[in-house]
Amino acid sequence: MERVVVVHVGCADCEAAARWASWEAARRGLPLQLRRAGTPPAFEETELVVACARDVDDLSPSPCPCVLVPERAGEPVAAETVLGVDARDPAAEAVAFAFDTARRWGVRLRAVHAWRLPTDAAELPFGIPEEDRATWEDQEVHLLSCVLRPWREKYPEVEVLEDVRLLSPVQALARQSANAGLVVVGGRAGAASSAVARGLVSRSWCPVALVPS
Repeated sequence: MERVVVVHVGCADCEAAARWASWEAARRGLPLQLRRAGTPPAFEETELVVACARDVDDLSPSPCPCVLVPERAGEPVAAETVLGVDARDPAAEAVAFAFDTARRWGVRLRAVHAWRLPTDAAELPFGIPEEDRATWEDQEVHLLSCVLRPWREKYPEVEVLEDVRLLSPVQALARQSANAGLVVVGGRAGAASSAVARGLVSRSWCPVALVPS
């Protein structure tokens, strides 16, 4: 059965989504199919679903990767791929999608791990000593490096930049979206409207790929 790239047309038609879907389908060498809201899905033949960012709630049942394109996104471009990865609970499907995208596009992969200070750090009477913060950050860097090591070995042709940020996931990824071609995040199947996904889609300057686990 031939795989297809689907453009999902919901209540909010989006020229940017159609433009990006056509561009990506051509890069993948796959046909492009238009599917309107309410049309029975055929996920077994769908490689990728592309939709306007405002239609995020319509895509919650999708078990395949969905790319949500904000209307403010510029022309499609094979720029840096950004991966949002929780180094303590990495979503393998999202990591694989991001590495494969970076390989196909011939671009660098920026793996962003957002972390926060320990809960008891706020109770320190004289603030957080710089050496403690540095130690905690080194631990986060080590965790991310361990998560990415087998993927680096699987995709040796992909240049990887490990990026550890003391920010919320949405803040860290939204900042990087301004210079990226795609931001990739993971999520449970059937949970396309998760808090992180919704927050990121509303703030991202580039398309966001939500890859279900």
